[in-house]
Amino acid sequence: MRVLIDTHVFLWGLTEEARLSPDVRRLLPVADVWMSVASIWEIITRVQVGKLTLPSPVGPFLTAKLVSNGVSVLPITLDHVLRIESLELHHRDPFDRVLIAQSIEEKLPLVTADPHFERYPVEVIW
Repeated sequence: MRVLIDTHVFLWGLTEEARLSPDVRRLLPVADVWMSVASIWEIITRVQVGKLTLPSPVGPFLTAKLVSNGVSVLPITLDHVLRIESLELHHRDPFDRVLIAQSIEEKLPLVTADPHFERYPVEVIW
């Protein structure tokens, strides 16, 4: 099963695995896990503004963690960005709106704990 993970799912998997539901902890090791480049951008932004602390430099740290955990990176395409225009404004976070658009366009279930995602036509796993 292919899945797209929300930013916090990746971070919790690295540092606070107990925050992930038992279902998600069972799913991730056997799934084809994808993370959006938007999530990597979001993590770097959080580190830069002081809202998140990770080893520096962040880029090589994240790259190593993606590889060691078998997570593939989903690029942002024109189709993903154009899909954003048709999304209702239930969720105003631009990074999350990209994930929602990617989930729709790629037909990928979205692994998240964010209740706002359920208001969109995406399959949410939590």
